[in-house]
Amino acid sequence: MARIPFIAGNWKMYKTGPEAVETARKLVDLCADVGKVEVMIAPTFLSLALVSDCVRGSRIKTGAQNLYFEKEGAFTGEVSAAMIRATGSEYAIIGHSERRQYFGETDETACKKVRAAIQGGLKPILCIGETEAERDQEKTFLILDKQVSDGLKGLGPDELRDLVLAYEPVWAIGTGKTADTRQVDEVHQYLRSLLSRLFSADFSDRIRILYGGSVKPENAKELMNIKDVDGALVGGASLDPDKFIKIIKYYL
Repeated sequence: MARIPFIAGNWKMYKTGPEAVETARKLVDLCADVGKVEVMIAPTFLSLALVSDCVRGSRIKTGAQNLYFEKEGAFTGEVSAAMIRATGSEYAIIGHSERRQYFGETDETACKKVRAAIQGGLKPILCIGETEAERDQEKTFLILDKQVSDGLKGLGPDELRDLVLAYEPVWAIGTGKTADTRQVDEVHQYLRSLLSRLFSADFSDRIRILYGGSVKPENAKELMNIKDVDGALVGGASLDPDKFIKIIKYYL
């Protein structure tokens, strides 16, 4: 089954509203002839509505970098799936390693957020990945198995039809290090087989699995050529439209 390539940009805590709009406008122009790949950008919550308005009608979609798992209530500082959806966004990044590392998120809270995203009409991008210590201890597959199994616990294939998995080895995020092609191929093959085991071969064939971790124009071709890599979750390079478009246009 042919899976549509997906390139997502996580802007993290960068760019004010005006800066985000300026970047998005430039990216809209650069992506005018992009037809074979789905493109998504995730600005901060404060810029999400502004950027969504800016890219509306273009080939670019928007997503949130996080969400809370309750529909509403006295949860100061949090944002619900409905609020995100109301901006015109389609996606929500869930369980990013920085959320796990700095804000105490767990596989259990990731699962709640995946469920909330689906119920709120958003498409979840579940982030998974091992630390350098876990890889050195040869625990990579054990960690990934737990993150996927617990992160999707209680959810069925019909509910997860729009799921995107993003494998981001923690030791490669923002460090300049990139997993080599053998490591990426090995992990993505494992994740494909894990999805087949948890759900079905048909489900596994349909789900897009992205690679993230210091993806840039210089290494995008090598990474995107790996069979089970369906695109990338890009951090720093997505902040510069001229760099980001080079990654996107690998698929043209």
